[in-house]
Amino acid sequence: MYEPELLRTFLAVAQSLSFTRAAQSLGLRQPTVSQHVRRLEDAVGRPLFLRDTRRVALTSDGEAMAGFARDILAAQERAVGYFTGSHLAGRLRFGVTDDLALTPLPRILRDFRQLYPRIDLELAVLQNDSLLRRIESGHLDVAFVKRSAGTPTLAKGQLVRRDQLVWVAVDSLRLDPEQPVPLVVYQAPSLSRAVSVQALEKQGRRSRITCTVRGVNGVLAAVRAGLGITVMARTLMPSDLVELPTSSGLPKLPHLDLVLLTNRQAPAEAAAALTSAILASGAPLKPVSHG
Repeated sequence: MYEPELLRTFLAVAQSLSFTRAAQSLGLRQPTVSQHVRRLEDAVGRPLFLRDTRRVALTSDGEAMAGFARDILAAQERAVGYFTGSHLAGRLRFGVTDDLALTPLPRILRDFRQLYPRIDLELAVLQNDSLLRRIESGHLDVAFVKRSAGTPTLAKGQLVRRDQLVWVAVDSLRLDPEQPVPLVVYQAPSLSRAVSVQALEKQGRRSRITCTVRGVNGVLAAVRAGLGITVMARTLMPSDLVELPTSSGLPKLPHLDLVLLTNRQAPAEAAAALTSAILASGAPLKPVSHG
């Protein structure tokens, strides 16, 4: 039997690929995180990580364990919810960006509502900046948002995954190096819009905004129509679009943190139950496929 505490620590390291960031997200000391991973590796009898002074990577057994760990923790959440969840009641206001809503998150929320039927879950799907304002003003209890890597926040946050921002286009699109880069962007203020424009300006490359949209469906429709390129988190990129290679001449983009923020005044038990369900399920790791 693998201890749930060890599995949670293992997943935190697997998702961030950093013992330091895992310790911060779990509220543990780094030696404790290392000890938990060693104990799990001893229980498994195989190494789960390849690590040196510069990087941490999952072994093939670590990749397999990540899937098993999510299944085990999700089953535990269902069992706990079945026997103890009935006492949790009240309102829980949850916000999420529209691109994260395209992950398996809706299924996770459906399962959460079945486990905790007395929690009145209110869902808000908004742009990232609106969610950040609402969580910090107390108008949301929990928010699933994107932040520039390492950005401090006023709300209590749990790192779900550190992701890489990438340039995304339809496979048939070809950029002309002599012409401005055509961009499909969200309305301002937008993190991905600011990152794309600033990166191109820093490189000294011209750009032009060919399409401005309010939501992710508009971004995807415009990119699929070949109107331009956009910036997305690598794990949220639909399978019918492609990541532009370095040979395209576009600048390298920074990392992005996918974070669960909890307002300090939120109902603690209900908020913890929701964040645990999302973390255990690995919601942002694979987007819903598109035809």
